[in-house]
This record gives sequence, structure tokens and C-alpha cells, in this order.
Amino acid sequence: MQLIKALSFRQFTLIWSGQTISRLGDNLYRIALSWWVLEKTGSAAVMGTVLIFSMTPMLIFSLFGGVAVDRFSRVKVMLVSDLVRGLVVATVAGLSFSGRLEIWHIYGASIFFGLVSAFFQPAYTAVLPEILPAEALPNANSLTSLSTQIANIAGPALGAVLVGLGGTSLGFALDAVSFIASAVCIFPLLSLPQSGKAGWKGLHLTRELLTGIRAVTGSAWLWITIAIAALINVTVSGPISVALPFLVSDHLGRDVGSLGLIYSFMSAGSVLGALWLGRYARLRKRGLIAYGAWIVTGLAILAFGLPIPFEGVLAAALVNGFCLSLFGLVWTNTLQEMVPGHLLGRVASIDNIGSFVLLPVGFGLSGLLTDQFGAAWVFIGGGVITAVLTAVGLLHPAIRNLD
Repeated sequence: MQLIKALSFRQFTLIWSGQTISRLGDNLYRIALSWWVLEKTGSAAVMGTVLIFSMTPMLIFSLFGGVAVDRFSRVKVMLVSDLVRGLVVATVAGLSFSGRLEIWHIYGASIFFGLVSAFFQPAYTAVLPEILPAEALPNANSLTSLSTQIANIAGPALGAVLVGLGGTSLGFALDAVSFIASAVCIFPLLSLPQSGKAGWKGLHLTRELLTGIRAVTGSAWLWITIAIAALINVTVSGPISVALPFLVSDHLGRDVGSLGLIYSFMSAGSVLGALWLGRYARLRKRGLIAYGAWIVTGLAILAFGLPIPFEGVLAAALVNGFCLSLFGLVWTNTLQEMVPGHLLGRVASIDNIGSFVLLPVGFGLSGLLTDQFGAAWVFIGGGVITAVLTAVGLLHPAIRNLD
């Protein structure tokens, strides 16, 4: 099958296996954390603040992470990232088991997670073209998304069961174990040759950063999409990350199991998107596909806030997951194919920081608006703005003609 072609490469199989385990643990952590904050504080604003503390250091250090990824071993960057995150979440689990976990501990852990993500994410994006031929990249990215979303399906459901039976502490602890398992899978790749990596030699940080920035601003399809993504992450990720637990609890009158089910349906949609796109070795009409997916995402977000049955919310979650997966896979593959390898780490980090630069504002705003007007209106407003912004982006020929 074309979809599993990338698994014939041992290096990719190891990284893919480790990240699948790690993402399963992340979903346990996400459910446990969401419910811990809800029970501890009952405040959407606090939930938004937790996410702000995670996102802000990632934004601050992303450019430095991109430089590091282009100059040092990308495998070593990933290994250290997993070990540090495992240590941090193990500390959270220990505090939780002992009954001493406080919100300021969560804030501190979130800062560490954000800092490490600034290095890990560009490293992961940039390492795949090093270990795979170009024709295997689309299905490698689809497999990555597929395993992520399968973990997203199993993780929330399992997390909800664990929270119900063993409390949030167990979810935190299993996430720590997952990071160690991922590090074990990455460790054999340390023997990969690192040609072209200059390390500290001749490092001129400002010049390195400016080179990456010029690569982005010189391509209209890059900077336009990053700019629109910055706004759309406010209107999509803000409501989903902050307002969704309150939509489930207050608007729908349901429990943590329903929250996990919504997350699982989003992930199921993402699986369908990965399966659909993974059949292709060559992608065409990328701009139209990616931006069309964004418009439908906006409509799905809008549907969350409408007075529809719970089954309708699940259907909207499925469509939302499919379309976000579709956009993400098209975008990642486009970066890997069209950006020169020696610049990919920096461009990926600029993509990260540009796309998510406004997300802390989105988290805070979603929390405040949820407390003020209710979660349903946050989803309705976010959906409308998302669809309109994307339609405006399609007016530019660089987007329409991106192939």
C-alpha cells in the first residue's frame, strides 16, 4: 500500500513508533489537565492562562529553535526534548499523587513544555527529509498524522476512564512514561550521519535568523498563509482548547466522558483525512485544497455553538478533524518539498511562531468571553471569522495557483 511505504525505512519507523506512544500519553495528560483545572478552579480564564504559559515560551524561543535545528543534530534535539518533557511531567505526577499539586505548578510545567516544543517541532519537521526520499514524504506525513489521531481517539477515551477510576494523577504519570518510551525509540538514530551540521562553529545568530525570515517574506504563499493562520488559530484553537470543556459541562449538560468523545470524533476525522491524502505520492492544487479545508473548518466550529443535538456536535467534530488534518498535511508536505533543506528548520520555526503568535491572546480572549457570554457564542463567532478570513486569503493568486 502506498500509505505505509514510509514504514519500509527503519529510521522513520523508529521515530514514528516513539511519537505514537508519546502522543497517546499527551492525550492522557490533556484530559487529566482539563478536568483537574475545571475541578480545582471552575474558571475558563484559568484554563486559558495555563495555555498561555505553554504557548508564550514556544513563541519566544521558536526562532532560536529553528537555528539550532539547522546547525545541530536534529535527532539529538528530539531526544533531549523528550527526556526533559518526561522529567517535567513526572514531577507534576509526583506532586499530584502526594496531594500537593497547585495551579502555579501547572503554570511552571506549561512554561517548560512550551520552551521544549520550540526546539522539538521544527526538528521533527526537518528530520523527515533527511531519512526519507521525496516520494515517501506525503505518506510519511500522513502516517504521522494517522498515528497521532489514532492516539487522539484512544487517548481521550482512555483518559476519561482513568480520570473516572484512578484520578488525574494516573494520567499525568502515564504521560511521563510515554516520553521515556519515545526517547528509547529515538536513541538508535543517534548513529545517523550529520553532514552539513556546523554546530557552534561560525554561528552568527542574527544573520541566521534574517536568512530564514527572508526565505519566508520572499514567498507570498508562505507569508500569506502564516499570517492568516495566526488569526485562524485564535478563532479555532482558542474555542476548542479553552471553551470546549465548558461547552460540554454548561451548554450541553454532559460529563468528562462526553468531552473525551468529542475529542475522539475530531481525531477520527483526522484519521480519515490522513487516509484520504496518504494515497497520493504527488499533491496537486494545494492552495485550493488547503484553503477549502479551512473554510469548512470554520463552518464546523460555528456548528458547535448552535442549538443542535449532541450527535450534531459529534458530526461537526468529525468534519473539523478531517479538514484540519487535510490542511496540516498539505502544508507540511509543501514546506518539505519547496523549502531548501538547509533552511527548513528555520522556516518551520518561523511558521510555528508566526502561526501561533496570537494564540495566547486567543486563549485569554476565549476564556474571558466564555465566562462573560458563554461557550456557545465563542464557537459561533470563531466559526464565522474563520470562514471569512480564509475566503479573503483565496483572493490572492499566489494561494489559488499553489500547486
